[in-house]
Amino acid sequence: MRQLITFALLNAMLSAPAMCLAQHEVPMLPVHEGMIRVLLLDGQSGGPYHNWKVTTQVMKAELEETGLFEVTVMTAPASGGDFSGFKPKLSHYRVIVLNYDGPTWPEELRTDFEKYVSGGGGLVVVHATDNAFPDWPAFNLMIGIGGWRNRTETAGPMWYFKDGKLVSDPTPGRAGSHGARLPFQVVTRAADHPIMRGLPAAWMHAPDELYATLRGPGKNMTVLATAHSDPKNKGTDHDEPMLMVLSYGSGRVFHTTLGHDAEAMACVGFMTTFQRGVEWAATGKVTQRVPATFPTANDVSYRVDLAAIDPSYLNGASSPVIVQPALAAPARGPMHAAPSPRP
Repeated sequence: MRQLITFALLNAMLSAPAMCLAQHEVPMLPVHEGMIRVLLLDGQSGGPYHNWKVTTQVMKAELEETGLFEVTVMTAPASGGDFSGFKPKLSHYRVIVLNYDGPTWPEELRTDFEKYVSGGGGLVVVHATDNAFPDWPAFNLMIGIGGWRNRTETAGPMWYFKDGKLVSDPTPGRAGSHGARLPFQVVTRAADHPIMRGLPAAWMHAPDELYATLRGPGKNMTVLATAHSDPKNKGTDHDEPMLMVLSYGSGRVFHTTLGHDAEAMACVGFMTTFQRGVEWAATGKVTQRVPATFPTANDVSYRVDLAAIDPSYLNGASSPVIVQPALAAPARGPMHAAPSPRP
C-alpha cells in the first residue's frame, strides 16, 4: 500500500531577505548580548544543480528567525582561485556553517580550519558540502562520510543501519548516489540526543536527494537519523545516514545530508534539525522547542516563504493542500498558506 503524504504549506510571504555576500573579510557587526556568532561560508558547488547563492539565503533566514544567531555570510574563492586576500578570522565565530563544495583549499586555510574545529569551534556540514575536499584527511574525519569527487573504497567503507545498528561495509565501489528527488520518511535513531529530543520517531521530508553509498572513516560518529533508500528509486535498500554528529578534537560537528535546494530546505523537518544542529554545534545544548507544524510520519510540512526565496519557485506558489503518493513527483501549483511558526 503506497504511503500518502499531505503537503501542509506554510506562510505565503514571497519577499526574500537579501543575502549578505562578501568576497573577502567582512567587517564585524555588533552582536547582541547572548547571541551566537555564525559564519556561513559559501562560494562553490559541483555544478549549477546546487545553487549555493540561493541555499545560503534560505539557511541565513532560518537561523535569523530564531533570534539566537548573528549570521555573517562570507564567500570564499572557488578552488584554484586567488585566496591571497581571503583570510577569515575564524575565531570570531562560535560555529561555521559550510555551504561549499570544491576539491581543494590552500594549505594555510586548511590548517586554520583544522585548528578552529579541533580547538572547540563548531562546524555544520550541509548536503553537498560532504562532496568537497576528497583528499583532505582531516576534513573527512570531521564529516565522517562523503561522496562523489572520485571517492572510492579508499576513502573508507560505506555506513548504514542494519538490524537497528550502524554497520560498515567495505564492498568496493564509488561513493555517492541518489535517485529522483521525492519525499521520503526520516527515522530517528538517537532520540535522546539534544538535536533529536522531542522529535517524532519518524517524519516525512519534502522532495530531496536521498544520499546513499557515502563512504568515509566514520570515526567518533553518531547517526541521529536514517532514511530507507528505496530500490524503486535507484536506491540501495539500506537505511542510509541522514543526520549525524561527530567530534573532532574539542569541536562538535553536525552533518546533514538533506537540503538539495530551497524547496527541500523549506521542509519544517530540515529547518528544525538545521536550527537545532547549529545551536548544538556552537554550545553543546539545544534550547529551541519543536514547532507545532513539524511533519508527522505521514505528512510533509514546508514553508512557502522559504521555498520562494528561489526565484524559480515563484512560478507556482499558492494553492490548496496537495495529497499524493510518496513516490510520485510533487505537483506544483497554487498552494495553501498556513501560519508560519515562530519561536
